[in-house]
Amino acid sequence: MKLNYLQLCNFRQFYGKTPQIKFASGDRNTTVIYGNNGAGKTSILNAFTWVLYEKFTAAFAAPELLINQRAIIEAKPEQGVECWVELQFERDRQLYQLKRKCYANKDSQHQVQYSQTNLFMLVAGDDGRWYPPLEPPEDIINRILPASLHQYFFFDGERIDGFFRHNHDSSIAEDTKELLGVKILDRAIDHLKKARRTLQEELEELGDAQTKQLLRKQINLEQEREAINQRIAQIITQVTQLEQKKANFSRQLLAISGADEIQKQKIKLLKQHKSLKQEIIQRKNQLKQLLSRDSYLVFLPAISDNFRELLQTLRDRHQLSSGLKQEFIQQLLAQQRCLCGAALNPETKTYNQVKSWLKKAEIKHIEESAIRLESQVSNIKVESDNFWHQLDQQQEEIKHQYLELNRIETEIEQANRQLKNYPHRNTQQLQQNIEAIEDELKNLILKQGENQQQKSDRSTQLDKLSQTIARHQLTENKQKLAQKRIQVAQDAIDRLNEVRIRLEQQFRLTLEQKVQEIFSFISFTPYVPKLSSDYRLTLVENTSGVEAPVAASTGENQILSLSFIGGIIDRVRQWSQRNTLMGYDSSTFPIVMDSPFGSLDQIYRRQVAKAIPQLANQLVILVTKTQWQGEVETETKPLIGREYVLTYHSPKTDCELDSIELSQQNYFLVKPSLNNFEYSAIVPVQDKC
Repeated sequence: MKLNYLQLCNFRQFYGKTPQIKFASGDRNTTVIYGNNGAGKTSILNAFTWVLYEKFTAAFAAPELLINQRAIIEAKPEQGVECWVELQFERDRQLYQLKRKCYANKDSQHQVQYSQTNLFMLVAGDDGRWYPPLEPPEDIINRILPASLHQYFFFDGERIDGFFRHNHDSSIAEDTKELLGVKILDRAIDHLKKARRTLQEELEELGDAQTKQLLRKQINLEQEREAINQRIAQIITQVTQLEQKKANFSRQLLAISGADEIQKQKIKLLKQHKSLKQEIIQRKNQLKQLLSRDSYLVFLPAISDNFRELLQTLRDRHQLSSGLKQEFIQQLLAQQRCLCGAALNPETKTYNQVKSWLKKAEIKHIEESAIRLESQVSNIKVESDNFWHQLDQQQEEIKHQYLELNRIETEIEQANRQLKNYPHRNTQQLQQNIEAIEDELKNLILKQGENQQQKSDRSTQLDKLSQTIARHQLTENKQKLAQKRIQVAQDAIDRLNEVRIRLEQQFRLTLEQKVQEIFSFISFTPYVPKLSSDYRLTLVENTSGVEAPVAASTGENQILSLSFIGGIIDRVRQWSQRNTLMGYDSSTFPIVMDSPFGSLDQIYRRQVAKAIPQLANQLVILVTKTQWQGEVETETKPLIGREYVLTYHSPKTDCELDSIELSQQNYFLVKPSLNNFEYSAIVPVQDKC
């Protein structure tokens, strides 16, 4: 998706029809729009999301008041005021023109009524003329860049640090699946399941009584498993919502003077509690591995003692040590002469006596094997003692960890009592709310475990039943054909499931690697981003050799979010180029960023300024003068293709003028309004393309 231009008419601060904001591309792919706070940077960001998806960012105040107030005031009664945003973009050499409109009418009592929005699209034909599309515009837009993904490409940089912290219920994993095309596989699996169900019903009609009974049982089990899956999904959603409420109550406790210290200590204890429980799980797993791998050693010392006694008995009887080799005896017999010089004629008594030593020499290899075994057996006692030592050590560690866990739980309980008895009513109520949520979470987690067990039981029953049905002898050709079709559908489902799982795992690992690369480039900290299976992004540090979670600062969260967005775009771009049949054509991306440098310090601002132009094929940056000047300007300037200034016209007669120097020319950021109305104008800077 390549952006060509954006144009506004009576949209928020912008009165009348604005000039087209044309976007840079190619080597100088960055478009910069300068404006003071309140001049309309966030309005331009939301103009993109409104025209494409009729959505707004969290920072966009009063989204219902889209139409410019001056235009409404100047309009005559019953005269409609038009508001629209027009966006032209390209995709696969196809040109699209998109316009979303709404209207306002002022009646005779000066009451303003707003209309519903309307979306219009035109597509350029090969003959250079514009034509309406054959599909609904919304379907085309969602095929090019799905609505669920717009937050990755159009975002408010000042609030980006909360992208992961406060949106735990966001569907990042689902959005990423959409971008990858995994949803196509999900839909294919759903269609195959429906087809299999139809075939099962067909076979049920064709089959004998036993076949019908087996198939009906199979269908019932599948329906039960689907219902259990839905219950599990609902529980996960409820748990996520409750966790978010609990975090919100915790933040409120931190805002109460006096109680904040108790809450901080409690949060610290909870982190230790969580970390210790993970260590106990890890230690128990190590204990299981030790028992699984080496527990056989405890049975060997007695056997090894018996083995050594047996060897010694054989040696005492001279049944092992011969001291002769078969080759030497065979050589004597071949030469027909003994070592002492006596003749060894065949079939003589002397010859037969020497020949009898061949049998004794045959056990020489047994003696050598016995020596090797004896050497190995001698280590068994050491290994057995070492096993017992490790076992005692592991159990002692677990015991110590449980004692520490009990101590921490006691301190947490003490902190809870302090909060419940704190002489501040809000504190007591918040603590009660937190405890109520914790009780509810425990019940939900138990329910989730119960449902998981039920799901596992149903899956086991279905596997056995499928094998029974497969072995069941079907007599008629139609039955056999239906059974074969069912098996083919199931095989296809299994294979697509495997492909989907591998695709997700592979993408997540490559995404995590790219996020780590970007974060490492921007940040000077030794922290490492980690991406969980459900796309939860966290920071860890392992300076001590053991990974430990890090409480990220606002700046680090902002960098983490930028790294994730950059990683998503980079990996999906590469992914889609290799797997164009799997998903959307996502090989080119624009990014529109409002105030992307937020509260970053000088070093981070410089590193972010270096990194973000590489994240997308087109970059649109909306910044204030103070955010721009300095290291950001130095790093970004060589990549700028187009620039615009938002000039804010203030109705205040004593407003302070402000300007910015660009291309050796001053452009007003703030100037007095000549008509006593507040509005902003879009002023192009000298074209750099």
